[in-house]
Amino acid sequence: MDYAKANKAIILYDAAYVAFIRGEDIPHSIYEIEGAREVAVEFRSFSKTAGFTGTRCAFTVIPKELKAWDKAGNEHSIHALWNRRHCTKFNGVSYPIQRAAAAVYSPEGQLETKELTDFYLENAKLIRETMEKIGYTCIGGDNAPYIWIYAGVDSWEFFDMLLQKAGVVCTPGSGFGKCGEGYIRISAFNSRENVVTALERITKALT
Repeated sequence: MDYAKANKAIILYDAAYVAFIRGEDIPHSIYEIEGAREVAVEFRSFSKTAGFTGTRCAFTVIPKELKAWDKAGNEHSIHALWNRRHCTKFNGVSYPIQRAAAAVYSPEGQLETKELTDFYLENAKLIRETMEKIGYTCIGGDNAPYIWIYAGVDSWEFFDMLLQKAGVVCTPGSGFGKCGEGYIRISAFNSRENVVTALERITKALT
């Protein structure tokens, strides 16, 4: 927050995976951090929480305290600019999709999404435990549906090896930029049967 304030920068915080947070000490919103309302925009979708991928339903939080500055040093309200943009260019999410999104916040919807995210977190735990047992260093898999695995080699090389030897598709870390090189990412978004089968194949290929 201090950096953003000092440099008149705006933090764009994507909270798409907040439903996977189980740690009580982990903030669920950036606005739980002091000073965030002055420097941050938070946006969330329903894609990972409730399987809404493709329905184009999300929301953006822009505090009225948030400001931006033009080249001349003039201050502008981001909230007002966003409101103008939406009123001019956006006609809203379709009503059936709005109703489905609202159902996510019902008692039944909250229970079902919790059960679904718990299931994926169990998949993630299996993936991480298996990869660590084989001898790889892993990050993620707790409070998140993805496991980052340090491959120790070119990420595309490791991708090709898993594809050819195990018939398993992962995501090369280099696709996320230079800091991802040397890593691969495995997703927990799958059935338990497919995850178990994939892990058996990976174990056989890597040991």
